[in-house]
Amino acid sequence: MGFRLPGIFTAEQGAEARNVPKGYLAVYVGEAQKQRFVVPISYLKNPSFQKLLSQAEEEFGFDHPMGGITIPCTEEAFIDAITSSLNSS
Repeated sequence: MGFRLPGIFTAEQGAEARNVPKGYLAVYVGEAQKQRFVVPISYLKNPSFQKLLSQAEEEFGFDHPMGGITIPCTEEAFIDAITSSLNSS
């Protein structure tokens, strides 16, 4: 069963998928297999998202070889963090 988060979507790999719409940023999430998500930049002010970004900085510094920010957590934890903060706002 799938569900849709407002403003967040996964993006396929490939040349045309590399384009990120204005007002969004690409992040890579996952442990072994990284899933690319495109999220609104408004999430940058979200405390849960900021915590994930801090974890990414601690683990990877500012070197993200995937071409976007790599967040060191499972996809489930990423989605839980985003949905819980959306539900509390």
